[in-house]
Amino acid sequence: MLAAVAPSVFALPQDADQPIHIRADAAEMDQISGEIVYRGAVRVDQGSLRVDADQITVEYEDQKVVRIVAEGGPASYRQQLENPPGEVVAQATTIVYLTRDERLELQGAASLTQQGNEISGEKILYDIVAGKVEAISGEGGSVRMVLQPASRPR
Repeated sequence: MLAAVAPSVFALPQDADQPIHIRADAAEMDQISGEIVYRGAVRVDQGSLRVDADQITVEYEDQKVVRIVAEGGPASYRQQLENPPGEVVAQATTIVYLTRDERLELQGAASLTQQGNEISGEKILYDIVAGKVEAISGEGGSVRMVLQPASRPR
């Protein structure tokens, strides 16, 4: 059933090859830990991918960005899709973007919407490349889905 939310979804392949642009009100860099923390109205753009948050922590290994953690009330993510054309939109208290694997982990009041289909739960794992979505309910909660019917031929 989860496949109905993101069937054969593929983000624009060129996005992963684009530079990452970050804007914020303030930034603090720790060269020893390999982290940069951006605060206040933070925006990350990489091709068609966009993340907005109150705070974003960027982690580096060997001069490459490996992980971006966005926190906010809520943090948001959006990206253009190649197949099918459209856009995927997500929100959560915390969004973790694993750049090497092109995966998102949405934690805390998480939701993901694509082509009118929506899934929500306490945690959502989204594999951008494979187009796979897994939702997990919180304690005493449930996973919720809204699925659009297939359009009828006229």
